[in-house]
Amino acid sequence: MPSRRLVLIASLLVATTAFAAPRPYDESANASAEVERAIAAAAAENKRVLLVFGANWCPDCVALDTAMKSDKTAGLVAKEFIVVKVDVGNFDRNLALAQQFGNPIKKGIPAAVLLSKDRQVVYATRAGELSNARRMSDTGVHDFLQAVAQKK
Repeated sequence: MPSRRLVLIASLLVATTAFAAPRPYDESANASAEVERAIAAAAAENKRVLLVFGANWCPDCVALDTAMKSDKTAGLVAKEFIVVKVDVGNFDRNLALAQQFGNPIKKGIPAAVLLSKDRQVVYATRAGELSNARRMSDTGVHDFLQAVAQKK
């Protein structure tokens, strides 16, 4: 049955490609060092730092990352923010960093923190505002980030 074999091969290729897709959170990154680099870059570029706490196993975190890269939102993100994605693993990584910025992950991930140029928290998702990112749509994520960008 050549058609069965072809379907099986196609299925394996799709599965392999999906598995090899880039993961949004670098599990081996030194998040504190990334934040420091972002703060320096933000000062040089007259932007603010947006910390996005999440994990690769989290469907809402992956959905948020995808929406942030969409045509509608990517320009806004590039114009307004230096983004640092902070991996929290199974709530066993970078917890001190989350705590340093008001523990935005307390009500779930993904969570976000907007920092001023002088490292002050301008805004943080403390009520799980992004924990349903899968249901927010690209427009919902864009509108959320646009509102965050306007915070003083």
